[in-house]
Amino acid sequence: MAFLSKTTIATAAFAIISSQAFSEACWDFKSDTAYMYRGPGQMSVREFGGDRRSAIMKYAAKVPKNTVFFMKDGELYSAAGMSENSLNELHME
Repeated sequence: MAFLSKTTIATAAFAIISSQAFSEACWDFKSDTAYMYRGPGQMSVREFGGDRRSAIMKYAAKVPKNTVFFMKDGELYSAAGMSENSLNELHME
């Protein structure tokens, strides 16, 4: 997976994990802004535009709908294609 898409996914996951509850997560990603997750508690934000946008798009990939992000043993993971029901079933275990 491309470097920027991994960092975008990681940042999204961090936003979820750091929120009070999954259902209350509020993502406020801004256009022309890169969010990089470098590990637990390590994030950075950089604005970009113009020619830099083209350079970043070489590494970018869209995140599929219904993608779940989670941490396990200090590592960030994602699982694509899950439904809200399947996530709720995991919560009930």
